[in-house]
Amino acid sequence: MAKLTDKQEMFCREYIVDLNATQAAIRAGYSEKTANRIASDNLSKVVIQERIAELMKERSKKVDVSAQYVLERLHQIDQLDVLDIMKDDLTGFRLLSEWPKSWRISINAIDIKRMVDAESVEAVIEKIKWPDKTKNLELLGKHVDVSAFSGESLGDDTPVGRIQIEVVGANSND
Repeated sequence: MAKLTDKQEMFCREYIVDLNATQAAIRAGYSEKTANRIASDNLSKVVIQERIAELMKERSKKVDVSAQYVLERLHQIDQLDVLDIMKDDLTGFRLLSEWPKSWRISINAIDIKRMVDAESVEAVIEKIKWPDKTKNLELLGKHVDVSAFSGESLGDDTPVGRIQIEVVGANSND
């Protein structure tokens, strides 16, 4: 592999921080005025692409995140069932300690209301922000090569994409 300049190496290291090439160029010491062009030029160089791939591979090993892990987490999110966290009579939520771990690490937000009386403080869950199941399924589909959202075929020569609807018997002059 060809030798990178110090700035190019810094660009590669900064790029993997947030995958923002322009900001990586600025943080690496390139001029803000030319950072966008330099970033584009850098990303087009094979030697820089290879170095970025190498750094990302090293980072993935350090955090022990693989494609398999991502796929498993997407599958867990897809399988979340509200019955796992609700009381059977649907009057409220189970205790947080009773929730499956997949729920505890997957929800986006919990709104809690605190009710105080003279003797105690009670926390009541008012609202839970669920993971976006549609986006999750789309990501899962990309991992297993499902083209449900791309307008491609289903694999059996059935086209997927726009559907034309024709209203029979409708007349705009009526």
